[in-house]
Amino acid sequence: MQPKPNTEQPVCVPRDIALQAAMIRLGNVDEEIQAGYNIIRKYHKTVTVFGSARTTEDDPYYKLAEEISQRLAGAGYAIVSGGGNGIMGAANQGAHIAAQKGASKVGGESIGFNIKLPHEQTLNNYTTEHYEFAHFAPRKIVMTMYADAYIYFPGGFGTLDEFSEIMTLIQTGKTLKSPIILVGHDFWDDFDTFVKKQLLGRGLISEGDENLYTITDDASKVVELVKSNTTYCDHKIAKAPLSE
Repeated sequence: MQPKPNTEQPVCVPRDIALQAAMIRLGNVDEEIQAGYNIIRKYHKTVTVFGSARTTEDDPYYKLAEEISQRLAGAGYAIVSGGGNGIMGAANQGAHIAAQKGASKVGGESIGFNIKLPHEQTLNNYTTEHYEFAHFAPRKIVMTMYADAYIYFPGGFGTLDEFSEIMTLIQTGKTLKSPIILVGHDFWDDFDTFVKKQLLGRGLISEGDENLYTITDDASKVVELVKSNTTYCDHKIAKAPLSE
């Protein structure tokens, strides 16, 4: 996505008018959160997958996201993505394949929380349920709403923003701790070095915060980490298969 072009001549906008316009635009944020919640609460277990919309179908990370999502959906996890293409499409595609094979009987569905943008973001073809948001903030709230795990593939600023959000929520105790899984050593190792050298080294985070996430390339390790989460006690209750 290209940044909005700047006009040649600076435009002066009264700040109060800009603030009032923002409040009008945000007027239905609570309705969007409620709509997303109404979808999430249907599913016994969810895993949220993040990553770039620009990842192509021949990229190894696309194939890996599809594989992991198919395996998790087959194990009864509803896969949640941002609803777009790239990694999001791969996650939904994997879950959709599993649902077609019967995973939906145990909760393995493919959920897409798309966002309305002027360019680039369109809903992929693999969701079994979806909702289109107008604002980033409520979309991010719903996508980080008590998932069993958060899986991050390589991505741009949006992915990093979503990663920072859940890291901060878990670090500060504002949400329940769940596995944060970063897929791809070749992408995330430099970030890991930065965290340990700069953030931890300068005392900007606490000892142990660098262990809130796990970096791996192994699909089986990802599935194992997701299944290891026992935070939600009702997961011990077997979910009866749905009738035809």
